[in-house]
Amino acid sequence: MNTLKAEKRSMDIKAKKLRREGFVTGNIFGKEMTASIPVKMQKKDVDRLLKVTGKGGQIILDVDGDKMNVLIKDVEFNPIKNQIDEMDFQALVQGEKVHSVSEILLLNHESIAGGIVEQMLHEISYRALPSDLVEKITIDLADYRIGDSVKVGDLEIAKNDAVDLLTDPESIIFSIAEPHTAAEAEGEETEGEEA
Repeated sequence: MNTLKAEKRSMDIKAKKLRREGFVTGNIFGKEMTASIPVKMQKKDVDRLLKVTGKGGQIILDVDGDKMNVLIKDVEFNPIKNQIDEMDFQALVQGEKVHSVSEILLLNHESIAGGIVEQMLHEISYRALPSDLVEKITIDLADYRIGDSVKVGDLEIAKNDAVDLLTDPESIIFSIAEPHTAAEAEGEETEGEEA
């Protein structure tokens, strides 16, 4: 499991100042915690971690030498500065189900010859025990053709009894459509006018 080093943060220093100094601020909260813990992490460490895991990922957060099993609950990205400003974590408790999300990744787009892949859903929401968390769902498009579509209920996560699905199983994740050419579109409009 990936580890991220963090330090307890003094609330006397403003988050903006810490960000200018190369830190990402955040909070740790959890059911068995009396209060949330404000933390700061090195920006370079956060960037390195987010290359391999993201929102919904389970990691070890090392806070001043105290290691905690946590879930990445939220990642606040600043598009203007092109950086992560804030990252929040939920401390996991063994035997307690937590709400999380699983990112959906579609692979091998190039295998759909002449088709257009339309992805409607980018993450699935669910509840599960820490041992049953699913960070990413990968779907290989090489197995699909024009006209195919996949619903949440078609995935392994939906068939797993240890997972309480919160996203509607009937929600369509993606569909593969045939591209319409400009000439075809004009022809359809003409036919519609004649009728």
